[in-house]
Amino acid sequence: MDPAASAALYSTQVLKDGDSFLVANGYGDIDEGSTGFFQDDTRLLSVLRLRLGDTQPALLSAAVTEDNVFFGAHMTNRALPPLGGAAAPHGLLHILRIRFLHEERMYERVAFVNYGNQPVAVTLRIELDADFRDMFEVRGQVRPARGQLMAHELLGGPQGMMFRYRGLDDLLRTSCVTFSRPATRVDGNAFEFLLEFPPGAEDELFIEAGRDAPAPPSRSRHRAAAAQAQRRMRARGRRGARVRSSGPLFDAWMQRSRADLALLTSELETGPYPYAGIPWFSTPFGRDAVVTALQTLWLDPGIARGVLGFLAAHQAQEESSFLDSAPGKIMHETRKGEMAAMKELPFGRYYGGVDTTPLFIMLAGAFAERTGDLAFVDMLWPALQSATGWIERVCDADPRGFLSYARGESTGLSNQGWKDSEDSVFHADGRFPPGPISLVEVQGYAFAAFRAMASLARLRHEEDLAQHWDARAERMRIAVEERFWMEARGFYGIAVDGEGKLCEVRSSNPGHLLYCGLPSAERAASVANQMMTPEFHTGWGLRTLAKGEARYNPMSYHNGSIWPHDSALCAAGIARYGHHDAVVHLLRSAFEAAVHFDMRLPELFCGFPRVQGAPPIAYPVACMPQAWAAGAPFMLLQACLGVQVDGLRGEVLVERPRLPMGIDEVRILDVALGADRVDLLFRRVGPRVGMFVEGRGGRAPPVRLRN
Repeated sequence: MDPAASAALYSTQVLKDGDSFLVANGYGDIDEGSTGFFQDDTRLLSVLRLRLGDTQPALLSAAVTEDNVFFGAHMTNRALPPLGGAAAPHGLLHILRIRFLHEERMYERVAFVNYGNQPVAVTLRIELDADFRDMFEVRGQVRPARGQLMAHELLGGPQGMMFRYRGLDDLLRTSCVTFSRPATRVDGNAFEFLLEFPPGAEDELFIEAGRDAPAPPSRSRHRAAAAQAQRRMRARGRRGARVRSSGPLFDAWMQRSRADLALLTSELETGPYPYAGIPWFSTPFGRDAVVTALQTLWLDPGIARGVLGFLAAHQAQEESSFLDSAPGKIMHETRKGEMAAMKELPFGRYYGGVDTTPLFIMLAGAFAERTGDLAFVDMLWPALQSATGWIERVCDADPRGFLSYARGESTGLSNQGWKDSEDSVFHADGRFPPGPISLVEVQGYAFAAFRAMASLARLRHEEDLAQHWDARAERMRIAVEERFWMEARGFYGIAVDGEGKLCEVRSSNPGHLLYCGLPSAERAASVANQMMTPEFHTGWGLRTLAKGEARYNPMSYHNGSIWPHDSALCAAGIARYGHHDAVVHLLRSAFEAAVHFDMRLPELFCGFPRVQGAPPIAYPVACMPQAWAAGAPFMLLQACLGVQVDGLRGEVLVERPRLPMGIDEVRILDVALGADRVDLLFRRVGPRVGMFVEGRGGRAPPVRLRN
């Protein structure tokens, strides 16, 4: 196989709409591995292959459009054997596949043009299959038993095929593929269409796939659905403020990140909600959505509102060791597949994330400050009080007063912070610690949650509650400074174990502690300075684990890789303590990494040091796109600009703004500030950066500078 064909087979093209997504290779085929058309965590199509006779066409190019609506693959025929006439040489037929998703259906158009001066006859062969595998099976989990795959049914003509599967949950799942014309021949699960092209002739075939077949595919159905899909994506893409700069490539990064967020965001009853990532996590996650909302809050508070509403509506009401749930706790993950329905796994609605609950409260506090929408906070107040009550109960039960975790049953996650792989928490000698585990960054989240509740209580004129939560925050701050600080190393340890022993390991987790504002200025400076050394900073971003620590592996999931969202949170924390030049460097590193990933930061990539002339090293099974990776550029830019929008006071706060290297001007257009819209302009003026605010209605809001 030639190198281009090999690369196309192993590249992935992704589309998403609501609770459906499709992953195909560079040819547009679904044929192996994790490719497929998925709905509700079930693979409805496991094979969709296009062939000319028995031959795969030659790929010219393939891409998803910038708005993430359409996948297009341009192909041509390889040399074809004679079929009722002369043999056709390579490169006569142009084949174009256009595909999109709309309202839980896949639409595809396959168009042909004969550019030769001789007639061409060819058999178009489309191979199909549906295995109805649960997403966790696709990820590699072996089930002791499965439901029943039922007999396929040919649909009239024959013009399609219906696949059926009755799961162990007794739910009948169906998958239907239909064509705009009857097949010439059906060979098992393969539909063959005899196509004949005089010189210059054109032809096309329309395909649809979904749970049913409401009407035969046609040009008019395809065009109408395509227009609606494009309008909906444009509406999502227009939400919130826009970033424009003097750098075309930097703008392309910002626009790609914005388009990826629009792709991943589903419109739920409670509002917009960013699903975590494709393919493995295209479902509501708690932690991922909260972090994404925090990253984009300054630009689009609507995402935060939707996330807060959904998580409040799905807050735990009862104790369950299987679900790791307790009253007041905020959801970690939800799934709709057969394995979740059968409780083979706890992830139908799972609460095994120790950090999601304080992050939920942090987001509510940040949303109130950003928007001044106290009516929405009042609506959330019972959920916020319940969430805070859970944090307090766990802290009160811990001998050291920390927010700790220990899974209820072996089916749950053994580690329940954002680094939730089994080997992500350990002692300096590599030993795994006994539980319950108290992670350093989680104590920062709890500290920030208590402070957020105190601020919200004061806005509600409940001073007694405010003082209570201020006191809890201060107790947490003192405890963290006493128990997590490693004096000899000038850094915070990653965790305290169930025996009260500190895991004396340098990781990126304390960068989140800076984001929460817990450390003293002196200790924060020590952490920030170390994070910018080669032990952490590779030139592409910050490693999750410092080089030289036990279990360090730049190819691991959490022990030395680079996660863009993690680097962004650390950068925001470093900026909070005034180290703005370091943030400019981190923004540039992320941007230059994105250039090598087609302007799209992946979920994670390997933590090898940067080598001149060489690209960053991909992590093979990383989600891409992934919500908090797509949100990371906006948090990095905000940290670099030093800007905060205060909706409570109706003003813009700016602290020591910096511009990205090589960028002389950045505009933030259409920023919501109460009922008004404003534009923010940052411009390099000699060695300094000037900042200007322009009101859309002629009235510019006040700007407060912090030096």
